[in-house]
Amino acid sequence: MRGVLFDLDGTLLDIDLSAFLDQYFSALTESSIPVLPPDVTPAVFREAVARGTRAMMDVHPGRTNRDVFADELLRSIGMSLDKAWPIYERFYAEVFPLLKDSAGPRPGARRAVETALDLGLAVIIATNPIFPRTAVQARLAWAELDDLPFAGVTSFENMTACKPHPSYFREAARLAGLEPPECLMVGDDRYLDMPAADVGMKTFFVGTAEGGLWTDASGSLEDLVSLLPALVRSSAG
Repeated sequence: MRGVLFDLDGTLLDIDLSAFLDQYFSALTESSIPVLPPDVTPAVFREAVARGTRAMMDVHPGRTNRDVFADELLRSIGMSLDKAWPIYERFYAEVFPLLKDSAGPRPGARRAVETALDLGLAVIIATNPIFPRTAVQARLAWAELDDLPFAGVTSFENMTACKPHPSYFREAARLAGLEPPECLMVGDDRYLDMPAADVGMKTFFVGTAEGGLWTDASGSLEDLVSLLPALVRSSAG
């Protein structure tokens, strides 16, 4: 084992994702009003963003998630993401950080990441790449992890797939120059994170494995801290 992929939301970051996404889409829509085409209402724009997000979740080999989202925005409402990007740069720099609300680090999150780094493992932040890098960096700050030396961070600029597609996990591992069998995937979502096993990754489910969930190990992030040294020794042996 040479690397660990950590999911962000719900794994390292304690966040009410449903409430956060609702606030996010509302704030994004409000900030977009000055650059919307004349015949596009805020409600139509929000639906276009939802379609663009679904398009990113589909299979689209060789095209970044950002390009897929931009193409869907242009096709559905005639809006150029590139031309509007200065607005969104300000949004992600000034407005997005204010959406933190009660989000904060999950217990044991920093210790788990630092343990992996201290063991010489490459650490990759493997969040679903439907956001730009600046938005991921903001959420890493909420988790109090933005100062750590990650080998890679998945975002919509550098990925051509989303979870749970196999190509996502392969691409995420390659951010650190690794192959999937050299990696451990740590996450709290059985449907998005645990399919990493399909490409040969070991898996650690943050929570209680029940209801037919298959994973190599499960527990809290503190349990992972105790397990990581043994995993490294085992793989070295």
